[in-house]
Amino acid sequence: MNRLPTLRQFRLWCAAALLALLVTVTACNRNRSLELENVFAYVSNGKSDSVSVIDVSRMAVVRTIGVGRNPSGIAASPTRNELYVVNTESNNVSVIDAVENTVIATIGVQRAPYWIDVSADGKRGYVANSGSDNVSVIDLDTRTVLANVRVGSSPGLARVSPDGKTIVVSNRADNSVSVIDASPIQYRATLSVCQEPQDIVILPDSTKAFVACPASSQVAAVDLKQAKLLALLDVGKTPIHLALKPDGGELFVSNFESSSVSAIETTANEVGGTYLMGDKPVRGVVTSDNTLLYVAAFGSDAVSVFSINDGRLIGSVQVGRRPDAIALTPAENFLLVADSSSGDVAVVRLTQMPRGSKISTAERFLKGQNPSKDRALVTMIPVGVAPNSIAIKIVK
Repeated sequence: MNRLPTLRQFRLWCAAALLALLVTVTACNRNRSLELENVFAYVSNGKSDSVSVIDVSRMAVVRTIGVGRNPSGIAASPTRNELYVVNTESNNVSVIDAVENTVIATIGVQRAPYWIDVSADGKRGYVANSGSDNVSVIDLDTRTVLANVRVGSSPGLARVSPDGKTIVVSNRADNSVSVIDASPIQYRATLSVCQEPQDIVILPDSTKAFVACPASSQVAAVDLKQAKLLALLDVGKTPIHLALKPDGGELFVSNFESSSVSAIETTANEVGGTYLMGDKPVRGVVTSDNTLLYVAAFGSDAVSVFSINDGRLIGSVQVGRRPDAIALTPAENFLLVADSSSGDVAVVRLTQMPRGSKISTAERFLKGQNPSKDRALVTMIPVGVAPNSIAIKIVK
């Protein structure tokens, strides 16, 4: 005959269950803390003339750093504890020490810079000056400008190739792309592409660049060795951002006015498909396993989640108002989203997979495990006014 447990046995059972739960929660928190240890997010606030420093493990702002006027872009050094902030209205670059979280240098460039790109070895920075039709080449060791290279009209972005040998510049006002050699620093060519070129991605092998042209709803493919236009690809209306898979095989084009994303096969220079992706997609990022694309949907106040292998939207997460810049934490357990209108950074918890797991998030979805339930908004961290760019830095 089965007997009911005594009161003492019941209490012991409850205590054991509670202890097990506490151990599980503590272990989860410890794992999260270890994964986020020394991970900081630096957010440029365009209308506050500041950079907010977020300790991601604490999910809180730990410092606000004053920089120049209208900071519009930020990049982290891959080799040292430094970040570089481009100040559009003061025509300079602020250098931030990531240990002390202070500005340690200010480098003057020329008129109306917007973004900075840093070479993989951390030695050079490249800034397109839209108001002076040139690119400033910065020696980041000495924090001096080595050269100002003349390019096309109103350059919006200068991007350095992964091998550090080539700089590609999109010239918005004359519908062209300029190519610069990095060593020695030398202008090579300017070629006509499509209308008002802006965003640029370069393949991992440094052989080819793709350039988004919002005014003609096209993406240009450019051979970097020959500085030659290879193809003009028709995508959705107003393509404004390009997100490249880490393996370089595909890139995803955020078509702002079509509310869609186009997938381009980079080897064949062909559009593989176009998919609806929330209202007014602005920026995307691909996970390191090449299976998921996260897209900030500016008009939906949400982040869309797209399964690349399956070719379909698998979920979305509501965030703040007018999401723009997005960034994954190094372990890819969290996505940070700069909400440009609400002045905060949304922290989205992503699918928590065991370390070393070989099953991708997309595969879990296709097997019916519905990992979208794991994705959730954790918190909203207030920053400055009009946050516009995020750089993640592991501070050592």
